[in-house]
Amino acid sequence: MFNCGRMDLTLDTLDSLNSNKPHLAVLGFPVRHSLSPAMHNAALQAMAQQGVDVGALSYHALELPVERLAEALEKLHAHGFAGLNLTIPHKVEVLKLLSEVDPEAARMGAVNTLVRKEKGYAGFNTDGYGILKAVEQCLKRSFDGADVLLLGAGGAARAIAVQCLASGCQRLSIVNRSNDRLEQLGQHMRSSGTPLDRVRFATPEELPGDWAGDLLVINATALGLKPDDPAPVDVRRLPAGSSIFDTTYGCRNQLAADCEARGLPYADGLSMLVWQGVRSLEIWTGSEVPVEVMADAAAHALKERQK
Repeated sequence: MFNCGRMDLTLDTLDSLNSNKPHLAVLGFPVRHSLSPAMHNAALQAMAQQGVDVGALSYHALELPVERLAEALEKLHAHGFAGLNLTIPHKVEVLKLLSEVDPEAARMGAVNTLVRKEKGYAGFNTDGYGILKAVEQCLKRSFDGADVLLLGAGGAARAIAVQCLASGCQRLSIVNRSNDRLEQLGQHMRSSGTPLDRVRFATPEELPGDWAGDLLVINATALGLKPDDPAPVDVRRLPAGSSIFDTTYGCRNQLAADCEARGLPYADGLSMLVWQGVRSLEIWTGSEVPVEVMADAAAHALKERQK
């Protein structure tokens, strides 16, 4: 029977695992808040009950500071971990440690899914797929032809930016507090062959105002993970027809409150977490994944965490 709850590890407790069984894990720092073990183990259990051969796979959370990432990948490979998810702060740092990188992930300049190969791990990115499906599901919006305002320039924002362009957005405005981060993102996109003719970069102080009436806003910053975080954008400066997708989830934050007060459609990032997880599990198992099971398990685990 699969454990659908918490399965927490550290590098120092890794040896206590049964190395004869295949494992999956999410690596992050911090990672105790992660809903991934609950939703992946629930999906694995459901797949097994439906007759899908998922072996004895189980999914864990491993708290890992970035300075131990190289050590961790070597040790996890030796322990036979079949696949890994990566969250903050590992999505960009891991690139130099992989045996191979999927071309789409290379264009994004960030990786969130690893697959075990003979000599190391291969890197993929499912965040782009996750945002695409989540925006369609929750906001009934498409990137095709959209005017997009993307807040943030970190690992998740990199994947979202490339996905927006690949999916045909009309224009992409990337806004970030740090000019250095913006320049790094621009340099990466140029070097990876991503056309920038539809892209503009700005700090919050330089926020443009010539938006389309149905602007699609995506918050890919960490602002919103805590209830007392300020909103990453003043929604009063947005057109009345704007829709807002917030990649953070887990609390009623200021951005959600501001959108409600102004009557703007708002969705948090729980659906994106589910959809990127669905795609990761498809990559690892090669089988169709029960989306509703993962979504229900993630929602239940979040409710339990908030008690």
